[in-house]
Amino acid sequence: MFNKVSYRQGIIEAVVIYTIGRLGALITPAFFPDWTFVVAPLLFLAFQLLVPPFWATRRITSTKQERLSKRFWRLGPLLAVICIGIDLFLSLVAGLPVSQFDIQRGPVLMRLFASGPNHLTLAGFAWLELRSAALIFVLFTVLVICTRLASGGMLRFTMPAGGNRVTL
Repeated sequence: MFNKVSYRQGIIEAVVIYTIGRLGALITPAFFPDWTFVVAPLLFLAFQLLVPPFWATRRITSTKQERLSKRFWRLGPLLAVICIGIDLFLSLVAGLPVSQFDIQRGPVLMRLFASGPNHLTLAGFAWLELRSAALIFVLFTVLVICTRLASGGMLRFTMPAGGNRVTL
């Protein structure tokens, strides 16, 4: 009953989860107290990269005979394209995601025209976005395919064991 949503609804839920993770990645890790200094950024990273394709693939309904159809082959790249667009928009108007020991330096649109240590070149920004896009595209595609194969029974096999069969 939990895994019964349409293809469109699964995509919308995954994009919302990605956006929450991406917005959380804008927060400087020093803002979090004590042990959450490490846990919170990792949680936001998981919401950004791991949870969306897994969530969408598990929630979308499918027939018992459907193993890995064309719509699931397209799900990973489609999610990646939408999330890359969101990432680009948030980078331009809100800022780049911060690393563990960095601080938020502001929106890219402002940093492109700034001078000094906060200056960001257009080539530098393009390189950062290209790396991020490649990671998202590959990771989302692989996660959708692996999740679908694991949930569709593809990783189960039957061993003959005498007169009886054992399914692993």
